[in-house]
Amino acid sequence: MTQSKEIWRKASILAIAGGLAFCAATFAISLTPIAAEYRDALSISYLPMIVASLIGGLIIGFFVSYFLLRFFDKIPTKNPILKSGILSFIVLIIVAILLEGPSYFLTPTSDTLRYFLISTLFNVLRFLALGIVIGYLHKRLYKGFNPSVIASKSPQVE
Repeated sequence: MTQSKEIWRKASILAIAGGLAFCAATFAISLTPIAAEYRDALSISYLPMIVASLIGGLIIGFFVSYFLLRFFDKIPTKNPILKSGILSFIVLIIVAILLEGPSYFLTPTSDTLRYFLISTLFNVLRFLALGIVIGYLHKRLYKGFNPSVIASKSPQVE
């Protein structure tokens, strides 16, 4: 039981760092002129966008962190930064297909494809920042941590 609590605690630490990186990337992107045009075209308010990116970043960061810790040995590379980058890319594809695609093609703008591509580029940068921070923090904090040992323990053993 304590080992499963430990994986949740570690995932939470990584998720907070990843969520903050996601929000920081959103803030940095929002300072560009193309982001201002994008927000104006889609009538997106600035402060709710930042708050939503923090909440979304925490949720995405938690999923990436948990799956990084839970399936660490099954992800095909040795570097934790690349592993979390792969997981972030998978989540990006899921978000783009399930959420972004349908919403943009139902938005009443004249340049739907252009804004979809701009949004996808912004998300690539944000998800990349999230993956790099989670992988880097995992590498720094959990050098001797082997998640496969925790994942393979059955509840009957404890």
